Amino acid sequence: MHQSRRRDRRPARRRPSEPVRRQVCPLPVADADVVLVGCFSAKQKDFETVMASAAAGLAARGARVVARIVQRRGVSDGGVRKTGLPFSSRTLLRYGKVREVAQVCDRAGADAVIFVTALTERQRRTLTELLGRPAVSLSDAFAADHRRHH
Repeated sequence: MHQSRRRDRRPARRRPSEPVRRQVCPLPVADADVVLVGCFSAKQKDFETVMASAAAGLAARGARVVARIVQRRGVSDGGVRKTGLPFSSRTLLRYGKVREVAQVCDRAGADAVIFVTALTERQRRTLTELLGRPAVSLSDAFAADHRRHH
């Protein structure tokens, strides 16, 4: 006779977790060539203003914005159906857009990628690995620059 399998209900063994240390921009913003990336829903009509403001803030801190890339969601018919779904929890961007960002970074010789949207620690690590250069959020880059000057 067939015996039913019993599931082991014990929690999986995990390594003791280390205290979470939030890393900030690993390089100074000043004198860096950066690619600026923004993720916006179709409902957000002022995305160009947000991107321009972010670029101006980076330029004021001495960074050179060598490219701007925008991921819009809910603009196409397929995107409208997905508007209610969260962006990728792993990369924030769609896979094709990550490839596009990587190609732009390589062509422009960018030192870092700065996202207008806040990144989780996991997204920061994953994007840094996939893009081959530091990926940080705008707020982290500004905070690191502020600490460097004070």
